[in-house]
Amino acid sequence: METDMAKTQAAPAGRTIPRQRLKFRCRSKSISVAEFPRNFGRYRMLAQKGAVPVTSHGQITGYFVPPDEYEEFVRFRAQRRSFATVDLAEDKVQAVAAARMDKRHDHLNILLDPK
Repeated sequence: METDMAKTQAAPAGRTIPRQRLKFRCRSKSISVAEFPRNFGRYRMLAQKGAVPVTSHGQITGYFVPPDEYEEFVRFRAQRRSFATVDLAEDKVQAVAAARMDKRHDHLNILLDPK
């Protein structure tokens, strides 16, 4: 795993590679449930950059995310609505069946016509 600390790396023949900034790759490495509470502060900081997958017995059981990301998810779920077509009133079913696309798509309207 990479860190945010600058490091000097040794190269062959006694030369050194110049210092470079390395970034965390927090999205790819998962954390075990046992390790999570031992290093909570570290994972709290990593979660500010992206979701931290938490695993149990090799399976992802959840993600540790910052509060603003979770609140955005909750708002998204509240706005998302879906309906089953069997729940539509008969007049709505007829309105959908009678609907036609714009004239530019007449070649597709033909596909909707009953045969």
